[in-house]
Amino acid sequence: MQAITVRDRNAGLAGMSLTDMPYPHASENDVIVRVHAAGFTRGELDWPATWTDRAGRDRTPTVPGHELSGVVVELGYGTTGLSVGQRVFGLADWTRNGTLAEYTAVEARNLAPLPADIDHTVAAALPISGLTAWQGLFDHGRLTTGQTVLIHGAAGGVGSIAVQLAREVGARVIGTGRASDRERALALGVDTFIDLQTERLEDADEADVVFDVIGGDILDRSAALVRAGGTLVTIVMPPKVQPKDGRAVFFVVEPDRARLTDLATRLREGRLRPFVGAVRPLAEAPAAFAPSRRTPGKTIIRVAED
Repeated sequence: MQAITVRDRNAGLAGMSLTDMPYPHASENDVIVRVHAAGFTRGELDWPATWTDRAGRDRTPTVPGHELSGVVVELGYGTTGLSVGQRVFGLADWTRNGTLAEYTAVEARNLAPLPADIDHTVAAALPISGLTAWQGLFDHGRLTTGQTVLIHGAAGGVGSIAVQLAREVGARVIGTGRASDRERALALGVDTFIDLQTERLEDADEADVVFDVIGGDILDRSAALVRAGGTLVTIVMPPKVQPKDGRAVFFVVEPDRARLTDLATRLREGRLRPFVGAVRPLAEAPAAFAPSRRTPGKTIIRVAED
């Protein structure tokens, strides 16, 4: 099969190429998925798990990408809950070869059934952004109806999903981003938008939940915006500055079949819209990783046609 591989962790993007790889092995409780569309995170080449297995052993050449939508073509021993020929979407394991490949092995529990009327390119944009938004807002932030949430990067992949979910539960939403993000953020339902390039973050109202996807100075300054009893949630790094009368949570998104199924239902009913940007073929995936190729929305790699 063909896959995007990186053979040297020190080479960065220069070491990424489309190559031939062995067909993956389905271990116990695995499925093999014929990948139709895949998503990736540009920073994943810096993650230790991209280069080593769970025992810390080197596993180069490595296949990046962790989001996928496709069709089950093989079941490993003991696998239940899915069947050959079934459309699925979800997350590949962090410490195994990923989704920028024609076939990939995934633990069955990390995948959810994909309804026939959802396009693979849309489904591939949902797992990380959707699960991160849900877990950040509700599992860790404990956001409820009537509260206020401040969402950094409100027009981005995670932020745009978080805005929609927060609005659905009846929260007041403050969004941040660049000036070019304002119209999209307001269209998604943000009540107040703050341009981080020209406006003072410190002038924002206090929030019950502050959801950070930026890190650095923005994360440090956000602690002061957490209302007493509230929560600062971030996916970037453990916060150095703690809210005075609240708590801070750093988390890494976890697979969740039940929640993926719920997100797919919202998508079908028109209550949720992932922000899909460019759609590129597998051969162009290395170029899509480059910072200079950033485009609005999430870039999706189309691996196979339906």
